[in-house]
Amino acid sequence: MPTADALDAPAAIRKRLQKLGLQRRDDLVLHLPLRYEDETCVTAIADAPIGVPVLVEGRLVDLALRLAPRRQLVARISDASGDGSVLDLRFLSFYGSQQRALENARERGQKLRIFGEIRCGFLGREMVHPRYRILSDDEALADSLTPVYPTTAGVSQGVLRRLIAGALRAADLSELLDEDWCSRHSLLPFASAVALLHAPPPELLAATALQNRSHAAWRRVKFDELLAQQLSLRRAYLARRQKGAPVLLAAGQLADRLQASLPFALTGAQRRVAAEVAADLLQPYPMQRLLQGDVGCGKTIVAALAACQAIDAGYQTAFMAPTEILAEQHFLKLRAWLEPLGVEVLWLVGSLRKSVKRAQQLQAATTAQLVVGTHALIQEGIDFARLGLVIVDEQHRFGVVQRLELRRKGANPHQLMMSATPIPRTLAMSYYADLDLSVIDELPPGRSPVKTRLFSDARRDEVIAAVRAVVAGGRQAYWVCPLIEESAQLELQAALATHATLSAELHDLRIGLLHGRLRSDEKAAVMAAFVAGEIDVLVATTVIEVGVDVANASLMVIEHAERFGLSQLHQLRGRVGRGSHDSVCVLLYQPPLSATARARLKVIFEHADGFEIARQDLQLRGPGEFIGSRQSGVPLLRYADLEVDADLVELARELALQLLRAEPARAASHLRRWVGNREELLKA
Repeated sequence: MPTADALDAPAAIRKRLQKLGLQRRDDLVLHLPLRYEDETCVTAIADAPIGVPVLVEGRLVDLALRLAPRRQLVARISDASGDGSVLDLRFLSFYGSQQRALENARERGQKLRIFGEIRCGFLGREMVHPRYRILSDDEALADSLTPVYPTTAGVSQGVLRRLIAGALRAADLSELLDEDWCSRHSLLPFASAVALLHAPPPELLAATALQNRSHAAWRRVKFDELLAQQLSLRRAYLARRQKGAPVLLAAGQLADRLQASLPFALTGAQRRVAAEVAADLLQPYPMQRLLQGDVGCGKTIVAALAACQAIDAGYQTAFMAPTEILAEQHFLKLRAWLEPLGVEVLWLVGSLRKSVKRAQQLQAATTAQLVVGTHALIQEGIDFARLGLVIVDEQHRFGVVQRLELRRKGANPHQLMMSATPIPRTLAMSYYADLDLSVIDELPPGRSPVKTRLFSDARRDEVIAAVRAVVAGGRQAYWVCPLIEESAQLELQAALATHATLSAELHDLRIGLLHGRLRSDEKAAVMAAFVAGEIDVLVATTVIEVGVDVANASLMVIEHAERFGLSQLHQLRGRVGRGSHDSVCVLLYQPPLSATARARLKVIFEHADGFEIARQDLQLRGPGEFIGSRQSGVPLLRYADLEVDADLVELARELALQLLRAEPARAASHLRRWVGNREELLKA
């Protein structure tokens, strides 16, 4: 049975509207225009400018079906406004009923009201496929601007306008926030804001504030959107705190023993973050903490200390990474640290032979204390006996469903998510308000800064000479390519072609090849040879983007650097400079560069700080693309801009906390208006 606020539209239209996320009256009210058109005044045809949307009126003086150069219907109108008062309307696609209606209009002497852009055609001024209406009488002009909405196939602007106008009349637009509070913070009443945005007066068409969404009406809508997001995420955060989780009280001080065995001392930032995580693991509700830090800051040792606390308390830890190469790097490092302390570390990935995988699954279900792997950890057939802690590396590469599946493998285990992509503050406040956040903002001592160099492809010979010099000095190099094979669409140097070229040019060096299509054992063998120094130059795709740690590698060449995103470039650059040797990252680009590519390369060339790179990346890409897979679990912002509206993010965050604490009913009403029944997506 339809709800009271269900859309009053045919079933076929309702199905199409769902593609736009429109299921309720409130959804229509909040479906705001992309832009506006002015149909409030008629311009004489003789005075109408070229190339500007304009409304004209006239009577049909001719209607012809032309067959050359292609079948088309041409209607000529005139408004008798003087020289130049004739205008052709050209329709390249039309129905017979449309032709008959225009013929009847001509016979009856009816006027046409037409909206479109005039251009100069072969036979004079014309409009191609304009919007028009046959007038029955002297119909009144619109008294407000005409909205143009985001739409989808099968839903015309006319249908949307009628549905939205009906929703504005029928929906409850009452003020949900305290009116005095809104007044103090210069926020328009909600009803006034949406009414103005759906039908602004014509004098606002040229107003910059309306077009760039800084008008007071837009400010109110953006604030409400941010408030709904903050309320959703904080409610999810508080709901998780109502769930029980194992209290991981360590018995034998395994974490202390691990620290004592390490050949290095933890930085102050690592100690601080490790203490934050340790305190969370002692709580009776599940930890949901995001650990972020720049490339090479030492997140893995913090994760290992957390695993020690869980293991020491008698629970298992699952450590999931997005790729087998990264998972194997973690496995080897964790095994080297923990097995000497008596910890059983298990390896579980999809490429294992069926019999081996089954044996590993059984072991995970019983005795394994730490299981490291990929998506194989969340497949059917694996269950953990006492899963107390889940660690997810590069968490943005996993979707909501995958993170939920791993959590379901235990009874509300604690969860530590790690990311080497630093998150700008406004983005963290907006999209990660459901998480506790820890930041390692200090690099370990002894890490040499990586110098970045830009080289045009025309200077490839110089780059190859630099590779030879690095290897002659006893070091190793990476050469990264974006594709495995040649592509006709993207004229990029592929890994296979580059490997062949470098093998010929550097025939006396040992050139290795690593890409995603190799079998798992082949990848492992190549990486092992590179780590052992048996390969001088490793030609690879972006499978080495994260996790690879070879201290002797001091040169990174990135082929077609203009094709990579800032985050990828920063991650790849972080594969070198991991030892005490001077390290260089060469960005090899193919001119000419687009404006966006030039901006990206400028940022990565000028900055080494991951947080500054992330901030500029957010400006270039926007939050939806920046946060990756997490967007499948968090409602994306349609109207607010995190850079422009940073003050509103802070204000929404403060009010959300206040409402949830003191006025939960008001918070629930606001969420119903903005989110409806979609809040369950936030349980990641």
